[in-house]
Amino acid sequence: MIKKIIILGTGGNCIDILDTINEINEVQYSYHCIGFLDDNPNKWGKSFFGVDVLGPLTDANKYTNDCYFISGIGSERNFFNKEKIILNTKIPLERFETIIHPTASVSKMAYLGKGNVIFQNVTITSNVKIGNHAIMLPNSVINHDVNIGDYTCIASGVNISGGVVINKSCYLGTNSSIIGNVEIGEFSLIGMGSNVLTDVDRNSVMIGNPAIKLRNTI
Repeated sequence: MIKKIIILGTGGNCIDILDTINEINEVQYSYHCIGFLDDNPNKWGKSFFGVDVLGPLTDANKYTNDCYFISGIGSERNFFNKEKIILNTKIPLERFETIIHPTASVSKMAYLGKGNVIFQNVTITSNVKIGNHAIMLPNSVINHDVNIGDYTCIASGVNISGGVVINKSCYLGTNSSIIGNVEIGEFSLIGMGSNVLTDVDRNSVMIGNPAIKLRNTI
């Protein structure tokens, strides 16, 4: 069955999601992307790579009967608001689709929730558990027994060692590394290139090698 799908947002990750959908369709035609939703009125009625912006996020309720959704919203500047933004759409969780790029390697012994995005060359190994609305950018590696909470973003080139717990609404910056069996508290930001060797308190910005706390996130 071909699923009609709508992308929430029009930023860089959202265009990459469209690209991923197109590449999935080259392998097996599975999705028809009917549009974007974005709260910027200057984008309404415009087209990005042949796909129209249908209106604001609150228009999602017009499409929930026959469409599925995927969100690309969230950056290092606003990742802690992702949960609120998605909940405000009132889209039922079961209407969110998980998108996996054909080049990603996802263990059959891993568990992925709803609304996740797995980009190019991501590796997810055995017994990994990923909640809902998480995003894994290209070339990230998530090793065995890692648990990743809802709304978290794993940026490009991140390496997460075995047994790590990452709570909800975190952002792990490009090329950061996490040593095994530590826990990262919710709403935390790990700076790009940082190496985390100890547990991280919630609401922490961590930078450096080894990573130390710079400030609170919010």
